[in-house]
Amino acid sequence: MKLSVLDQAPISRHSSPEEALQQSLELARWTEELGYHRYWVAEHHNTNGLASSSPEIMMTRIASVTNTIRVGSGGVLLPQYSPYKIAENFKTLAAFFPERIDLGVGRSPGGSQLTRSAITDNMNKSLQDFPRQLADLQGFLHNTLPKDHEFRLVKAGPRVEKIPPMWVLGLSERGANNAAALGTGFVFGHFISPKNGKEALETYRASFTPSVSMHQPQTMVCIFVVCADTTEEAEELALTQDKWLLSVGKGADTKVPTLEEVKKKKFTHEELEIMQENRKRCVIGNPQEVKDELLRLSELYQTNEFMIITNIHDIAKKRRSYQLLAEVFDL
Repeated sequence: MKLSVLDQAPISRHSSPEEALQQSLELARWTEELGYHRYWVAEHHNTNGLASSSPEIMMTRIASVTNTIRVGSGGVLLPQYSPYKIAENFKTLAAFFPERIDLGVGRSPGGSQLTRSAITDNMNKSLQDFPRQLADLQGFLHNTLPKDHEFRLVKAGPRVEKIPPMWVLGLSERGANNAAALGTGFVFGHFISPKNGKEALETYRASFTPSVSMHQPQTMVCIFVVCADTTEEAEELALTQDKWLLSVGKGADTKVPTLEEVKKKKFTHEELEIMQENRKRCVIGNPQEVKDELLRLSELYQTNEFMIITNIHDIAKKRRSYQLLAEVFDL
């Protein structure tokens, strides 16, 4: 089993963006030491609780303070950008850090329509263009655009030999088909919506076409995990993530609350139901319980790599969660 990290650079209550980004650097060094395979950073906009607005810049800094762990994006929001410019960004990263860079891309609009308009500078870019953009991005990376392509003579530099592998992030068979058709890796976002995961991954493997990006299908599943020495401690720590997920779903304050704050709050019946439903996106427990559940999901999804995201308030306990996972899986 390979374990990796997805980092949204969450900002805890009474903390700052500067501190959150510094904690990302420390977590990357820590998880590399523990034996984690990859460290990916997300892309989020117009939110007060997540500092990961620019994955390429975060990746550069993280790769510069680590030595062996693969560093990637989870993911760059391709519909808002130019495939050519993304190819150049990631080939530059690959030149600085050969064979350590992963390019994960997603179809998400990146926020509200107003936010998306600000990102695209009011350009009307359709999400339906995502498959075409994926193909263009692959073509710019590997210099394999069709001869009749309008940009065939435009080369993405620097012209490095080792091209970062492409991964498509998805929640359904649509994303799986996009990844399979181009022969890229596929990451299923269990941490966003566990529904249809088995079907999506089966579709991806069945439809996979070898390509310049990958010769064989490769999969990952991203999932929330809170692991502690005891089940009781893990459940308590997870309360801050429960409340954070509730706030994210409402589009409210997205800073990770303190445990004291959560314990004082009176939740409505509807809020409690939402929090309980969100637990399906998570694995919470002591090391053996978490290991058993991840092994069960590994069998269900037929994958040997999980990308772990842990958004709790206590930073020391967050590091401990990753440590306990590494120990129980003998990384």
